[in-house]
Amino acid sequence: MAPTHVLRCCQRGLAWIPVIFIALVVCWSYYAYVVELCIFTIPSIGEKIVYLIFFHLSFIMFVWSYWKTIFTNPANPSKEFCLPKAEKERYEKEERPESQQEILWRAATSLPLYTRTGAGAIRYCDRCQVIKPDRCHHCSACDMCVLKMDHHCPWVNNCVGFSNYKFFILFLAYSLVYCLFIAATVLQYFIKFWTNELPDTQAKFHVLFLFFVAAMFCISILSLFSYHLWLVGKNRSTIEAFRAPVFRTGSDKNGFSLGFRKNIAQVFGDQKKYWLLPVFTSQGDGLTFPTRLVTADAEQATVTLQPEPDKSAVNIPVSPLSESQNRLLNSDQHANNIEDHLANNTLKSADSETITISMESES
Repeated sequence: MAPTHVLRCCQRGLAWIPVIFIALVVCWSYYAYVVELCIFTIPSIGEKIVYLIFFHLSFIMFVWSYWKTIFTNPANPSKEFCLPKAEKERYEKEERPESQQEILWRAATSLPLYTRTGAGAIRYCDRCQVIKPDRCHHCSACDMCVLKMDHHCPWVNNCVGFSNYKFFILFLAYSLVYCLFIAATVLQYFIKFWTNELPDTQAKFHVLFLFFVAAMFCISILSLFSYHLWLVGKNRSTIEAFRAPVFRTGSDKNGFSLGFRKNIAQVFGDQKKYWLLPVFTSQGDGLTFPTRLVTADAEQATVTLQPEPDKSAVNIPVSPLSESQNRLLNSDQHANNIEDHLANNTLKSADSETITISMESES
């Protein structure tokens, strides 16, 4: 037990190396730009003042968003997604997968679950011993289930998910602005040092190297930032981009897409004045998410997505969902669906008409 604990501590310590590396690079870039460039190299007082003002604005926003991304704890499933003690003991003693699924289906009667495994089963984490909410995944690095998990980022030594995804996007944005500003303002002095128009001083090395580092980070950050902006516009996580979420009738990569504007609001919130600040404004609670269109099949207990409503179906408008109660369907309907599923596993009923209710969620 002791060697395992020591190994775990060593892994946690080594995980901070990328963060320390970034911190050292940022500290050096601050010294090189403020001291070596602005104080010792730039002759114009007015130019120094303008450069220092804009540099510190971008520097503060970059460090603020980076700090929030690192030290915001990932959101985890609430206690309602844990199995009751009696059901948990039955689940652990049961050896047959079919019987285990029956236990999970009964426990999920009051839970807003609409995504399944590839085989159509309830998503359950044996490690954390919780029923996974929609878009929740287990992070092996953090050893926990993370709500709306996007990925584990070694450069922030944290899981990027529902609680800090906005901070991560802003971190990419402000780091790109920081690097672009440095590269653009250093360029003319880089050329002067390179062509020997300025005398060889200690600042020469810092200015030349500062330009190369800023340009290199610009290229790498720009591609990553563009990719995540595309994900935000589609309302997908990185995991969902590679493996589409599975609903009752199969996988659908656009299952959570509500349209470009609403997709943006899901991450950044409704109030645009807070969009550029690293403060939490994302919609919802991370446990449930609205979808484009939900069809509940009362006979088959299905919850599926459709691109267009059926003309023969009865259309029932649904009021916009609040941030704390953005449920796809109400709990009673969901409970009835689960009970129907359990009944269908034990009884074979005669063919009957299927009643389809199309519900469009506007959020």
